[in-house]
Amino acid sequence: MTRPPEASAAPPGPSLVDTAIWCAQRGWPVLPLTPGRKVPASNCSRCQREQHTPVGCPCLQAGRWCHGFHAATTDLDRIRKWWGVQPRLGVGVSCGPAQVVVLDVDAHTSKQPQRDRLLPGVSIHPSIDLAGLENGFHTLALLAAYLRQKNPCHDESTLRVETASGGLHIWYMLPHGLQLRSSSGATGAGVTAALAWQVDVRAEKGYVVAPFMRTGKGNYRPLGAARNPAPLPQWLAKELIRTGHGITSSPTDSGRVSRPLNRRTNEPVDGLSRLLDDVRACSMANEGTGFTVKLNKAAFTSGGLVGAGRLSRDDAVERLTQAAESARPNQRNKIARIISDGLTAGARRPLHLEGRS
Repeated sequence: MTRPPEASAAPPGPSLVDTAIWCAQRGWPVLPLTPGRKVPASNCSRCQREQHTPVGCPCLQAGRWCHGFHAATTDLDRIRKWWGVQPRLGVGVSCGPAQVVVLDVDAHTSKQPQRDRLLPGVSIHPSIDLAGLENGFHTLALLAAYLRQKNPCHDESTLRVETASGGLHIWYMLPHGLQLRSSSGATGAGVTAALAWQVDVRAEKGYVVAPFMRTGKGNYRPLGAARNPAPLPQWLAKELIRTGHGITSSPTDSGRVSRPLNRRTNEPVDGLSRLLDDVRACSMANEGTGFTVKLNKAAFTSGGLVGAGRLSRDDAVERLTQAAESARPNQRNKIARIISDGLTAGARRPLHLEGRS
């Protein structure tokens, strides 16, 4: 991806619409966020009542902002119209269409997990002292040191944004043809894609708060002089692919990534896909969407498919987690619990082609 010639390195103007335009001029599709928060703005009242999926939504066709990142756009006229209606809307950037990957480094001090859960697939020798390792800054530094590479947290060549919570967003431009999936910084059993403990990956079907944004919890302040993503370092690309972030499905004619196929019948598991769309649609509102019930239903159905041998458990966990975190990015522990319980219950009643046994 190359930067549009009209994009300026200067910071945007003081208003939120200036920030949205500044991002769009870089080729980064933007979506409105709830004022003062980092979640997508609520859908219109009709879409909240109908609870339909983004596919075929009349609001999107009419240029309205329903359905979170599905509405993201670089259309300057549409952006001016949206923020003209609600000037206090925040600004998010949809990472997949922007062809960027953002390493979201957590600064929350947490109890250190077991050694083998810090860097998936990397054996950390017992002689290495891990005392004081508490957050994503530490694990990303550990990964870089292990591979004898420069710590991305200190990469002054690329856009780095200090988050409101004291974390860091590290932006990189994807090479042509590479698609990556989003993941959380959780690691361990059932997690199929993770770069490092407390390091989230925002890519396809993921979004981040735009640089220069202000929320109720603080500012998103760019560090250093870089205002554009540098090309993704080759070693990081290899690590992201190794840790399960590569998307192997080929794009369809519409440019969207095709759905995973049922490994036995070689056809999409359509019923599950519809349930996952219902979960994703919960992103249109912060509450009142029946998120827990919908995720539990999708997990129970997935468990039935797993029990019938029509879907692997790893694939089920991955699809459920991606759908759930796109709607509720700050509820990882709750999401993991619902998925685990639902899969276990569903597996006791295998879902064969003719129905449950």
